[in-house]
Amino acid sequence: MKIYLASKSPRRYELLKKIGINFEVIDVDIDESCKENENPIAYVRRIAIEKARAGKLLTKNNFPVLAADTAVTLDNFVLGKAECKEDAMNILEKLSGCTHNVLSAVTVIGQKESTKINISKVTFKKLSKKDIYSYCESGEPIGKAGGYAIQGKGALFIEKLEGSYSGVMGLPLDETHQLLSGCILT
Repeated sequence: MKIYLASKSPRRYELLKKIGINFEVIDVDIDESCKENENPIAYVRRIAIEKARAGKLLTKNNFPVLAADTAVTLDNFVLGKAECKEDAMNILEKLSGCTHNVLSAVTVIGQKESTKINISKVTFKKLSKKDIYSYCESGEPIGKAGGYAIQGKGALFIEKLEGSYSGVMGLPLDETHQLLSGCILT
């Protein structure tokens, strides 16, 4: 059986391929703005659920729909995606020398709707202005949660990772496997 992936993320696509899931990508578009006073865990959970529900509305059969959301947080504040080089530089300056959380929520809608959250702790080494500038010039941080890509040059900034590498990439595979096992892997 196949599933639908309600995500435009090439990283989620790559990760599902790696674990041998048969899937088709569906394009969903939802408002990903944080609500006032919404805590980061509630935020990623809500966005993953909304993406999955939007995806389910687009499907014409009973195949499960998987969606995910990832947010980088510092001091319980969602940093968002770097929209431009200046955003990325500001975010990376905040993360420099600090430990931050990466929250990834995964939702699967099959016969029932289920969501799991993964929380990873990432510690950045102290970054020089030159490190930050060079990285931002590469274009890699644009559109990335927290302004970096762990699967790319951003890995050079990481001093320590406690948690899920794939979760920091955007799709925690352990939680994804658990959710899918009830739908298609049994």
